[in-house]
Amino acid sequence: MTADLVALAKADLAVQLGIDESEVTVVSSTEVTWPDGSLGCPKPGRFYTQAVVNGTRTVLEANGARYNYHSGGGQPPFLCTS
Repeated sequence: MTADLVALAKADLAVQLGIDESEVTVVSSTEVTWPDGSLGCPKPGRFYTQAVVNGTRTVLEANGARYNYHSGGGQPPFLCTS
């Protein structure tokens, strides 16, 4: 499952940056337990379930910058910018 999540994250980042997936490098991908439903990426003004959620943190690199992707609770990986 983790390999699928990494592939989804790489594909998403490539689309967002307008580059080929081969230009995206995986720095790390680890299983984590998020403290709540925000999956470690809370957005102002939103409310989240107050229960732990098993998920994944994937760090990708492209064009000299690093990007954090979070997933968990059945949610596909998304770029965490906060």
